[in-house]
Formats: sequence, structure tokens, C-alpha cells
Amino acid sequence: MIMTVLMHMKQRYASIASLSRRRNRKNQGIAVILALTTMLMVVSVALELHLNERNNMIGAAVLRDRVTLQQMAASGVHLAMAVLLKDRQEVESVSLQEDWADTETMAAIVETFPFEEGKLEVAIVDEMSKIQINALVKYPDGQQFNDSHRLLWERFAQLAMAMNEDLQHDDMLTLIHALKDWLDGDDHITELSGAESDYYQGLDPPYSAKNGPLDHLSELLLVKGVTPEIYHGVAGVGGLSQYLTVYGAEEIGDEQFTFPGKININTAELPVLSALLPFEYAEFAPLLIEHREATSGSLYTNELTRQDWYKMVPGMAGATIDPNLLTVSSDTFQIISSAVLNDVRVTTTAVVQRTKPSEMDPWQCKILKWETE
Repeated sequence: MIMTVLMHMKQRYASIASLSRRRNRKNQGIAVILALTTMLMVVSVALELHLNERNNMIGAAVLRDRVTLQQMAASGVHLAMAVLLKDRQEVESVSLQEDWADTETMAAIVETFPFEEGKLEVAIVDEMSKIQINALVKYPDGQQFNDSHRLLWERFAQLAMAMNEDLQHDDMLTLIHALKDWLDGDDHITELSGAESDYYQGLDPPYSAKNGPLDHLSELLLVKGVTPEIYHGVAGVGGLSQYLTVYGAEEIGDEQFTFPGKININTAELPVLSALLPFEYAEFAPLLIEHREATSGSLYTNELTRQDWYKMVPGMAGATIDPNLLTVSSDTFQIISSAVLNDVRVTTTAVVQRTKPSEMDPWQCKILKWETE
């Protein structure tokens, strides 16, 4: 009997011990899981702190580089202004034969002012090589078409349709009439296809016609008939924005101004040259460019100081370009200065005008626009 009790107690103790060992192992497993979880949380927090610190360091480096690049780009603009002032002292006419227009010459000038780090590129464009959009209307009255520019726009529209088969004649007429209504100083529709504030107030969101000259070229996108494709271009074909400018205003006293709208035949691009020529001579535009660029060795062979030099081009003797549209000079330029450092690029675009306040004063550059991106 005693032996039976002892055996029973032994089995009970063994069962309790086994249960205790299982509980201990379970507790140990839970402890290990808790330890691993804690370690994972610590590692995650440490990694997050490291990433935040790394991002902060990268952000600080990018900010530092942007500040450096902004200064570099600004230096490029001032360097370009110095080149333009030097050229103005040497010649009165403006052409692509000058230092400011030569890519290699400008690159060599930039290299004479080296930076410890980064790269600088500077390009200059003659703003008077473009069609002055505000000259479509006669100012200071701002009521009537400028007939010379109306015909110029009609020829330009024909060229635009030839380059873009999606454009129709009615589309371009709508654009011209709507642009005239946008620029003139009244609310009377010029043609049925034109548009004044009544039309624009019916859009979503509504707005009013400017009834005055454009200050920024992008305002053209607000005008009836001007689509993003027409403005920016499509399929490799340049849009209106490439060949237009809002600059070129001249003061005529008593705080009044006008837009002469004369285009520099020495610097105009092919589509603008074609629009300048009478319809029957439009195909001769590439020959004008060849004449401008003709060289003998390193020297240009043709002078471009006379407004009628185009008559010297073979086949052009009988052509006449409206003198109200022509010039061979310019004092308004766009400067594009791009600085690159550590895969970060900053570009400053400035429009400057060469001015001479009086005969006794030196030539200087007045900044009309300054944008950095």
C-alpha cells in the first residue's frame, strides 16, 4: 500500500516537473521573441534616424549646390552683358557674325573665368530676331491693325499651316483676329472670329480680355484659338513661342509708347525670314541664311550693314521687303546662363536692353527680366 502511494506521488511529481519544464521553455521562447522584437524596433529606429540624417545631409548639400549654382548662373549673365557692351562699342549693326552669337567664342570666354567646381554654359539670343507680338496693333492709340504686321502675320500663318497639317486657314484667321481684339483698347469685336470679354467671361474659369499689350508671352495662351500645341509646338515643329517676343517698346514722350515691330534680318530664324519675304519669294529664305553665313577661311565674306543687302542674294534683286518691318540693329537680348554641379542644374534667363542715357554716359545694360529655375 505504501509502495503504491509512493509510486503515485513519484508519477505526480514527474508530471509536475514536466509541466514546469514546458512552461519554462515557453517562457524562454516568449523572452526570445520579446528580445528580437525589441532589437528590431531599436534597429528600425536607428535606421530611420540614419535615413533622416542622410536626407538632411543630402538636402543641405543640394541647397548648398543650388546657392553656388545661382551665383555661377548670375556670373554668366553679367559676363554676357559685358560681351554685348563690348560689341556695341565696336559696331552699330547686329548680326550672327559677332562674338555674342558664336558658340565656340562664348565657350572660350566662359573658360577664361574658371570655377573650382561645376560647369557654366552661356547663350545669347537677339530678341529683335523675332516677331514683336504687340506690334500687331498701332500704339499709343491701340485701336487699329498695324497693316505691315497684319500682312506679316498672314504670311506667317501660311507657313505655320505648311509645317503643321492639323492647322486650318480659319484657325489661323481666328487667332489673328482674336489676338488683335486682345491687344486693342476697346471691347468691339474686330471680325466674327474675334473675341472680347463677353467670350472669355463664358469660359471656366471666366476672365476678361487684356485690351492692352502683353507683358509676358505666356499670356498668349489665354487668347482664343491659341492651343498649347500651337504655342509650344508639336512633333519637333517649333511653336509660336519660339518666334515671338513681347519686347521692343519705345517711348515717344508724355509716358506714351509704341511698338515699331522691326525685325533684325541679320539674326531672324528661317520661319521669320520666310514671313518677311513676299509670298512669291518665301522659298528664297534659306539663301538669305547662306548669304549671312558665307565665309572665306575664318572671315565672313558678306557685310550685313545695309537693310537691303538681301537684294544681293541671287534671284532676289526684284524683291522688296516692307521697310517698316526691317532693321539690321538691336539692343534687346535674351541671355540663358546654365550652371551644373553634382547633377544639379540651375538656369537663369535674363532679358537685357543696351542703353545710353546720354552722349556723355557709357553704354550699359538694363535688366528687363530675370528668372531662375
